[in-house]
Amino acid sequence: MMLSGWGGYPRIEAVPARPAAVEEVQACIGHATSLIGRGNGRAYGDAALNAVCVLDMRRMNRLVAFDEETGLLVCEAGLLLSELIDLFLPRGWFVPVTPGTRFVTVGGMVAANVHGKNHHVDGSFGDHVDWIDLALADGRLLRCSSIDEADIFNATLGGMGLTGIIFRVAFFMRRIETDLVWQRVEKAADLDVAMDLFEANGAASYSVAWIDCLSTGARLGRSLVMLGEHLGRDELPAGRAGRAFATTWRQKMSLPFSPPALMLNRYSVSAFNAAYYRRGRPGDRLVTLFSYFYPLDTIGNWNRLYGRDGFVQYQFVLPMASSRTGLRAILSRVAAAGVGSFLAVLKLFGAALQRPASLSFPREGYTLALDFPVCADTFNLLLDLDRVVAAHGGRLYLAKDARGGPSILAGYEEVDAFRAVRARLDPLRRFSSLLSQRLDL
Repeated sequence: MMLSGWGGYPRIEAVPARPAAVEEVQACIGHATSLIGRGNGRAYGDAALNAVCVLDMRRMNRLVAFDEETGLLVCEAGLLLSELIDLFLPRGWFVPVTPGTRFVTVGGMVAANVHGKNHHVDGSFGDHVDWIDLALADGRLLRCSSIDEADIFNATLGGMGLTGIIFRVAFFMRRIETDLVWQRVEKAADLDVAMDLFEANGAASYSVAWIDCLSTGARLGRSLVMLGEHLGRDELPAGRAGRAFATTWRQKMSLPFSPPALMLNRYSVSAFNAAYYRRGRPGDRLVTLFSYFYPLDTIGNWNRLYGRDGFVQYQFVLPMASSRTGLRAILSRVAAAGVGSFLAVLKLFGAALQRPASLSFPREGYTLALDFPVCADTFNLLLDLDRVVAAHGGRLYLAKDARGGPSILAGYEEVDAFRAVRARLDPLRRFSSLLSQRLDL
């Protein structure tokens, strides 16, 4: 069948296998000459694509155990985050770190070592994982943690599924008292103001900014910065008294088809960005947890927005010392090229709690994510941006990448340690993806 990542690029013909138990995973490993695990297909690029065999893990989605005292949850890797939230939110539990969509699997969250709007205080998802069960290339089953088989554990967090098939995960959930979030919106007239707001609000539990990537001159990087805090039970408004968990997620609309590529141009994106910035209302208000963390999930098939050829997401992180100059250079080039992004997201990463995961993307500094339609102009622009990121000591997020070459790994100082672990576990490179082949991982 034809498969792609969330960006719709690249697309390949692949042979899927759908195990329902770990014994079936082992059988697939034994029979396939090459394979890669896949969750819900929300990695943007080609990290979960293999032309020989793709192991679709979504049938392995069972809960195994939960400790109400400690919050330690054990589940199979194919469990969707949306399923987990539906089950545990009404009981007052939430995940410690969440990406910007509910439609990922727990195994995928480990493989990409996902981050969220709270990285500056809580680190990545892997910082809350207790242990991982892997099916290895030789068929063995292995449990690894920060204490036992620590080098394998560190290589698996952010390792894009290349150390083995993740089939079970134990991690700590977080207690919350309501399903509401206090959201504060601050308007930033330019990039410097936005970054100053992030740094002045370093104690906020959550922070994120939408950024106008086509603004220029004195308005370069103008943004809406959104801070968030979980609402306490004693802060519930009168209309919600006694109903701490009363909201449910719902999809507002769905894109039935991809619009013509001509609709996505400098003028349409500029008009959208200007209107979005103007409509941003500064101040505090209560929003639902779903609205704050998963705004795009309310639009079904939003990935069709960029046309039939698909899109690529370009996400990078720059060290604190070079973030301001690097971000200005990136935004200036994007604005000059006019290959705009509706969905440009800026976040601040912290240094706290980061485990030494070999290929984990976050580092202390600023990260910016930009979406671009697939076309020759986009790829030429991104080659230029690669050089800027490298010159400022940054790195690209492998879970989002779909087109870079081996040189983009220069930003990962621990890549040799990762390769050493992988060579020991899988000398024949049976676990392989288009991403790993393209980057010679």
